[in-house]
Amino acid sequence: MTKHVSQIGARPMPLKQLPLRLHHHAIVVRDQASTRHFMEDILGLPLVATWIESTKMPEAEEPIAYCHTFFALADGSCIAFFQFDNPEYERRVLPNGGPEIPRFDHIAIKSTRATIEEVARRLEAAGVKYRVTNHGYCKSIYVTTPDGLYLEFAEDPPDAEELSAKAKANAHADLDRWLAGGREPNNPYRSRDF
Repeated sequence: MTKHVSQIGARPMPLKQLPLRLHHHAIVVRDQASTRHFMEDILGLPLVATWIESTKMPEAEEPIAYCHTFFALADGSCIAFFQFDNPEYERRVLPNGGPEIPRFDHIAIKSTRATIEEVARRLEAAGVKYRVTNHGYCKSIYVTTPDGLYLEFAEDPPDAEELSAKAKANAHADLDRWLAGGREPNNPYRSRDF
């Protein structure tokens, strides 16, 4: 693994205006019906758009038909899913097996405690397993969709702005320490009650 340490004195130049929010995160699935059932009936995220198209893809000889569904979050962003009609194209765009431990590749959704508690009740009622983790800087429940996507519903603590300010002030130094081989944890908040 190549290690890169920030140039001392180099200051990043952020965009003058950061992107407004996540528009959507799209994932390829095999079965839109089971995805819709899980996202809408179990989790309670409403289906707000279904686009069916046939497009000439650069990797294919002929137009590829697909269905693209969108499930809403409160800020207007969505979690979206593609299903392809062409089995060969589907094979090429679906992840090949994935990692043995897939939970680190996930989508985290900021939520209130009330929403998280409702999601947990819905999952329990449907017999769907989930796990709970208190990171200290957020408390989360994690669940896996029928096609293997990990979703995290995360609640921020009351002092989230203060924690974010501290993390931002140290982010480059902490990354440089990691890249230089420093492995001492820097999260004194883990498992704290809030």
